[in-house]
Amino acid sequence: MSEAPVLYRRVLLKLSGEALMGELDYGIEPDVIQRIAAEIAAVQKLGIEVAIVIGGGNIFRGAGLARAGMDRVTGDYMGMLATVMNALAIQDALESLDVYARVMSAIQIHEVCEDYIRRRAVRHLEKGRVVILAAGTGNPFFTTDSAASLRAIEIGADVLLKATKVSGVYDSDPMLNSEASLFDTVSFDKVLVDKLNVMDATAIVMCRDNDLPLRIFSMTEKDTLVRAMTDADVGTLVTA
Repeated sequence: MSEAPVLYRRVLLKLSGEALMGELDYGIEPDVIQRIAAEIAAVQKLGIEVAIVIGGGNIFRGAGLARAGMDRVTGDYMGMLATVMNALAIQDALESLDVYARVMSAIQIHEVCEDYIRRRAVRHLEKGRVVILAAGTGNPFFTTDSAASLRAIEIGADVLLKATKVSGVYDSDPMLNSEASLFDTVSFDKVLVDKLNVMDATAIVMCRDNDLPLRIFSMTEKDTLVRAMTDADVGTLVTA
């Protein structure tokens, strides 16, 4: 039996910082990051170019710090630095699996990573390197969801993959409603109008206006990321 053909040539994977915590309350769970790295390596072996945008919520979240009384701009920059820490951890996990990876940051930290330059990022992808894009957009008041949409559009990704703790997009919160229904496909406009909390509104609008499909799926189950490369039924596809 022949293997199923891959659906994408180049993808951008959006990972939340919380995805790295596992069962911990804070920080990075080594077993979890190794499992995620192994799945990313398996995707690359399919011949797919992989870029990653990582959040920092497992360490700092700017909006949360602002609600606690900190200046929002200061909090957001702290959150950006947290994403750099997570990006370096993912790079290390990938390199332990003999996968070449580059961290590119929207803010300059030359001692530990490269500056984000779009053409250089694309070149890394073409050479078979995983590109980990850190520090969001480099600007306060923008989430890493918005950064993921922006970077996916800039590098010409075929799809934006959003890894979450749930299986896809539901018509209501599955954590609160046991009868919530999972969408196979849903439109960007419905996500916005019904406030389905897939990603922030800026990210959704950017995907819609640039014809970038968005796939929402859970990474809590083993090998889901790999299956999403060949199975169009994994998670929920958000399109125009």
